[in-house]
Amino acid sequence: MGVTLKKNDLIADIATRSGLSKADSGRALDAVLDSITATLSSGGEVRIIGFGTFSVSNRAATTGRNPRTGAVINIPASKQPKFKAGSPLKDAVNK
Repeated sequence: MGVTLKKNDLIADIATRSGLSKADSGRALDAVLDSITATLSSGGEVRIIGFGTFSVSNRAATTGRNPRTGAVINIPASKQPKFKAGSPLKDAVNK
């Protein structure tokens, strides 16, 4: 399949590519993730040109079934984070 990139691996890669220390790279990554999270939490959208768009979609309440008992259960409405890849990212993945 492919390689799984964990947060520590991503921090090391950022440090290598940017020339920053691992500590600075970790703080920078945390700041980016915190900023995206805060924006989505407040109902906003984050667009990174050439990469993609992070947004929030509203999922309506629905009913489902417990697979073990078959009993009907209510699934409450919720907000779900969503990511839509931009064209340059799609093109890079499909090379």
